[in-house]
Amino acid sequence: MENLTQKIPTEKKEEPKSSAFENSLKSSDTEEQIDIWFYRPIGYQIALFCAKVGITPNPVTIVSIFFGVGAGILFYYQELWINVIGMLLLVFANSLDSADGQLARMTNNKSRLGRILDGAAGDFWFIAIHVAICLRSQNEGWSAFIWVPGVVAGASHVVQSAMADYYRNVHLFFIKGTSGSELDNSRELQKEYDTLTWGKNFGMKLVARFYLNYTKMQESFSPNLQKLLGIVREKYSSGLPEWLITEFRAQNKPLMKYTNIIQFNTRVLFLFLWLFIDQAWIYFLFDIFVLNPILIYMCVSQEKVSRHFYQKIVS
Repeated sequence: MENLTQKIPTEKKEEPKSSAFENSLKSSDTEEQIDIWFYRPIGYQIALFCAKVGITPNPVTIVSIFFGVGAGILFYYQELWINVIGMLLLVFANSLDSADGQLARMTNNKSRLGRILDGAAGDFWFIAIHVAICLRSQNEGWSAFIWVPGVVAGASHVVQSAMADYYRNVHLFFIKGTSGSELDNSRELQKEYDTLTWGKNFGMKLVARFYLNYTKMQESFSPNLQKLLGIVREKYSSGLPEWLITEFRAQNKPLMKYTNIIQFNTRVLFLFLWLFIDQAWIYFLFDIFVLNPILIYMCVSQEKVSRHFYQKIVS
């Protein structure tokens, strides 16, 4: 996306300096309370250690994938004590997932590959979890039909996570500009993809293809938002006006709670509950029939906000 540097008012009230911990967060608008109370403080300590010993964000993300997949494997077993170990591993994996982003912001070590790995990490965790629950259910007497809701719930999870992440970055873009957001667009990604060759850049081209498709999916679910971003690029190439920053934040901030609901914390709390009562299969129904309606409401609401601001800019 074209660089949009926000205009800074000439006169601004002096604000209290943020702590190092607060600076490691994306934004208070997009942070969930459980994350601020629990995962971000743990992630911050991990990030401090990694920065001290010279570990970069991407290895932290990769390690989180192993812990998350390991957690999923342990959910295959019906013994509760094994499941509890899996729960602890999943909590630690998410702490690492928090730490990699905090570390990237603390050390200013951000990269496209890091963003792709970070987005893919959760998908790997939940692929393992879904497979484990399907196999566990078959051991409990379910037919192979259990794979149908398992796959549907898995596909739902991918879309839910993708759109929640996208809308968070859109919000950050409008309140912080490109420096505080990781918002990408398929047009620029396509240009980068076309410069790579399968012969010389096979690995990176494969990853770029995956990320390009991922971004196109996000854009396909948000046509009004794409129109808004297009007119913003065209009309405000030198910086977003203050009225747009202020009004967009006011109208869009209430929608951030829905991005949190369909992300990690809510689904995992309910997953743990159903593991404790030995009814893990209910997780698939929760994903399909509870989180998907929230996803739809979130997308429809975001589209209304985008249409409102598009019409206001072009009028």
